[in-house]
Amino acid sequence: MGKTTRKLEVVSPVPADIDIANSVQPLHISEIAQELSLSSQHYDLYGKYKAKVLLSVLDEIGGSEDGYYVVVGGITPTPLGEGKSTTTVGLCQALGAFLDKKVVTCVRQPSQGPTFGIKGGAAGGGYSQVIPMDEFNLHLTGDIHAITAANNLLAAAIDTRIFHESTQSDKALFNRLCPPNKEGKRKFCDIMFRRLKKLGIDKTAPEDLTPEESSKFARLDIDPASVTWRRVMDVNDRFLRKITIGQGPEEKGMVRETAFDISVASEIMAVLALTTSLADMRERLGKMVVGNSKAGDPVTADDLGVGGALTVLMKDAINPTLMQTLEGTPVLVHAGPFANIAHGNSSIVADKIALKLVGPGGFVVTEAGFGSDIGTEKFMNIKCRYSGLKPQCAVIVATVRALKMHGGGPQVTAGRPLDKAYVTENLGLVEAGCVNLARHISNTKAYGVNVVVAVNAFSTDTEAELNAVKNAALAAGAFDSVICTHHAHGGKGAVDLGIAVQKACENATQSLKFLYPLDIGIKDKIEAIAKSYGADGVEYSEEAEKQIEMYTKQGFTNLPICMAKTQYSFSHDAGKKGAPSGFILPIRDVRASIGAGFIYPLVGTMSTMPGLPTRPCFYEIDIDTSTGKVIGLS
Repeated sequence: MGKTTRKLEVVSPVPADIDIANSVQPLHISEIAQELSLSSQHYDLYGKYKAKVLLSVLDEIGGSEDGYYVVVGGITPTPLGEGKSTTTVGLCQALGAFLDKKVVTCVRQPSQGPTFGIKGGAAGGGYSQVIPMDEFNLHLTGDIHAITAANNLLAAAIDTRIFHESTQSDKALFNRLCPPNKEGKRKFCDIMFRRLKKLGIDKTAPEDLTPEESSKFARLDIDPASVTWRRVMDVNDRFLRKITIGQGPEEKGMVRETAFDISVASEIMAVLALTTSLADMRERLGKMVVGNSKAGDPVTADDLGVGGALTVLMKDAINPTLMQTLEGTPVLVHAGPFANIAHGNSSIVADKIALKLVGPGGFVVTEAGFGSDIGTEKFMNIKCRYSGLKPQCAVIVATVRALKMHGGGPQVTAGRPLDKAYVTENLGLVEAGCVNLARHISNTKAYGVNVVVAVNAFSTDTEAELNAVKNAALAAGAFDSVICTHHAHGGKGAVDLGIAVQKACENATQSLKFLYPLDIGIKDKIEAIAKSYGADGVEYSEEAEKQIEMYTKQGFTNLPICMAKTQYSFSHDAGKKGAPSGFILPIRDVRASIGAGFIYPLVGTMSTMPGLPTRPCFYEIDIDTSTGKVIGLS
């Protein structure tokens, strides 16, 4: 057992998550860093229990060998979640605290949307959690706040530029963009050379530009109807799904409709998750396309002169946050894109740092959001393309509860008691629902990785039901299938899973296979993904057709696809359970995240701003004013 690991004193029944988290005194984060051989020059402390690991550590250890790389996905979940984060943490506690392996957990930062909304936090649960749980689920080290600030600075820059261009001549615009200094001389600032290069102008002095060149340089001529960049906030606020801006007296005639997205849906979040270095992040932020000129040319953040400022706002956010599990194993928390409306994976830089820190024989376990049709698919086809990393093992988390639902069980609704079908033995429902698990296994195996199924056991599950899931997983081609009790017992309850994952990694032989090549058309890639869902075909709205045509014309066809789709079904319809087939997948709209590096189709009625339920989680959240401790977080 590693020297930083701690023995958990578990009790039954399992107390509330926040009570368990508050009952364990975290180790000082410097102890966790020391166990990973991180010197103090490679991290900055954020209080006693959090630290930012600096990217400079890769300059020293970048040449060393990687450890094993494991991704955790799931079957199609119920609205209650099936314990995927809990399984990720429990597996790591088992590997580090019981199997004496060097291990790092890589997870996303939770959004305030679900934390205060319906789903709760994302620190895991029971005796398999990241701590301090309240800090993890709330502000952490401010990365989402930085994303919100950067996103909204860009939104302000767009509308302000449209406003100023509407009231000034080309000459006045140019003179204001390149004002004379005290000696009466004009000069371009550094970022302006990016726009000049894009326009094919190789002159370095403002006075050398012809009137035509100075006009092209100064006037972006953004078509307001083409602006795709939205403002964001990290709260579920359905009333911001459609808003009107520009109603102030000084902005008369500048009214336009727009919307807010939730912060984790911002392209800047996707950039953070997919970047590989500070220089790479600077380029990606500058390349973000916010709309088109009236001539149909894409307008970028660098065209607006704001790419450098965005990077400055993000300069600390690029560093992953070091935390710990209940049993003292290390965790890197970084980025937090949703998997249903974004690509749903933590950052490439956190994974790369972790793989070097654990070294050969060590394990990095990273979580992909929701079911494997969403999170694992995007992990493989987007994240692994940009990282160049290949997982040796994919874990699929399954529960008897979810499989009963897929087998035809009654509807599961968050906040309402479970129907008796879910708390009493019903082998028929379980066996019927295993078609969902089988499709997740076959889809994941197609990437060339070994698949281990983790059956997350609940107290109401019977031995016969658990064994039925285990046997169905093996019959569907899983490398192994293991029953886990990490929620109730911590790492001890996931030891068998840890052993299975180790064997799967040691027996990995195949190279990574992608679902589609990048050099085919946008529609061909969308249709390849739709086929993996079980669809017979794809139907595009008129708006989607127009967007695909425009992105093709603009030269963006070589990017991977990030489907924005419901997490509750393989199809676009959350009501279609099991393993539906023969349906037509409707694509409502197609958008582009050019800086992040993907095209994202919106499937069906998918919204990028969730709403609050009648009874949100915030009813339970409060503070004990005598101790200062947070209560009620889940």
